[in-house]
Amino acid sequence: MSRPRLLDLFSCAGGAAMGYHRAGFAVDGVDIAHRPNYPFPQHRGDALEHLAVLIASGEIRRYAGVHASPPCQGKCALTVGTNASQGWGGTHVDLVVRTRVLLDAAGLPYVIEQPNGRAQIRKNLTLCGEMFGLGVIRHRNFEMGGWTAEQPAHVPHRGRVRGYRHGRYFDGPYVAAYGSGGGKATVPEMQSAMGITWTDVREELTEAIPPAYTEWIGRQFLAAGEQSGAVAA
Repeated sequence: MSRPRLLDLFSCAGGAAMGYHRAGFAVDGVDIAHRPNYPFPQHRGDALEHLAVLIASGEIRRYAGVHASPPCQGKCALTVGTNASQGWGGTHVDLVVRTRVLLDAAGLPYVIEQPNGRAQIRKNLTLCGEMFGLGVIRHRNFEMGGWTAEQPAHVPHRGRVRGYRHGRYFDGPYVAAYGSGGGKATVPEMQSAMGITWTDVREELTEAIPPAYTEWIGRQFLAAGEQSGAVAA
């Protein structure tokens, strides 16, 4: 049977895409950077410009839904917390509002993903690595447009994230899959902890979400579509 198609905006190396693929979707990615490790068909270009073209041409109707992970650095907890207090980092673009406007215009069910922080999204769903037995905590928030999914119960964490905090080293069952130094995870540790094997580029791994998250979301989406008769290949 053919798979329903999903459009993956700001697709990076495909952490989200792989989860949707495992759930049963055919995935097309869009990213402005060259991402040779992306495991599915990918258009290189501005994600929002590409989405606008698809809407204007009517080609957006080839898709059953859209996932978007706009750049998160500007409003994530690390930027607005530690980095801001220390005067670290620079300016970052915030595309969440523009992304939502276009997704609403597309008229398809969608998901917008962002980390904890001050991103202006509806936190309809929050997922954590411990919910899936992973080696990262990596909380991520998801806004749903045009459909809903039930929030699963949050599972208590088994300990701390391994690494240095304010000059003190802590051990724990989770690795820090972001940045470098300070006891952060190695590339093989990040790959194992998140279930991502097709890229060994640190920058791609630190920006990725575990495929288990979107596999769960994708299965919820397909189940909701089957009930309503709205999802077709």
